Amino acid sequence: MTNLKEIYKCEICGNIIEIIHNGQGKLICCGKEMNLIEELSDEEGKTEKHQPIIEENKVKVGSIEHPMTEEHSIEWIEATKENETAKIFLNPNEKPEAIFSFKPNTARAYCNIHGLWKNE
Repeated sequence: MTNLKEIYKCEICGNIIEIIHNGQGKLICCGKEMNLIEELSDEEGKTEKHQPIIEENKVKVGSIEHPMTEEHSIEWIEATKENETAKIFLNPNEKPEAIFSFKPNTARAYCNIHGLWKNE
């Protein structure tokens, strides 16, 4: 069973998908079941560079700015307020932050090495 807003990754080709509707069954890519990416928070360590920080309508990643190189970067930042969600995709060499049109209640950020991080 898949649940709304879960993120899955294919370990073979690297495809990443987000669930936008609850459903039954398993997600298959490249002939294998995709892996659920667990949301990490400040309790899992490595937070100083990965924890999304909400400042009004801006979300930045890390109290110590996260690296933004080709090899190690934040790929996207997502913000949610009630039933509104927005996602901004980042490129290496950009600042690991995003400005949204609303003040989010929760934020998630995806690091290409250390996974999915969430803050409420």
